[in-house]
Amino acid sequence: MSEARYESFQAFWPFYLREHSDPTNRSLHFVGTTGVIGVGAIAVTTSQPVLWALAPVFGYGFAWAGHFVVQRNRPATFKYPLWSLMADFRMYGLMLTGRLKPHLERAGVR
Repeated sequence: MSEARYESFQAFWPFYLREHSDPTNRSLHFVGTTGVIGVGAIAVTTSQPVLWALAPVFGYGFAWAGHFVVQRNRPATFKYPLWSLMADFRMYGLMLTGRLKPHLERAGVR
């Protein structure tokens, strides 16, 4: 049985949310993305671009822990790298503003 292939971000988004159905996984993604933003801000404000090397440590470190340890699934970034990055920042923004719940419900996440 072959996995569905998503042809648009709109179709991918519910899949992404289902792959992040565990709240602990989503929280780990939130921490990682916050770390990426923080490292980026420090790199820019201190004019030390070498700090950007830490961004993947935060982003992927926390996200992959969420997938491999908590959710026990394969990160969507392996098949959809750009859409996964976009979806991560969308999920982050929705979590930050408290507007994620209806998106989860529409995607079938309880």
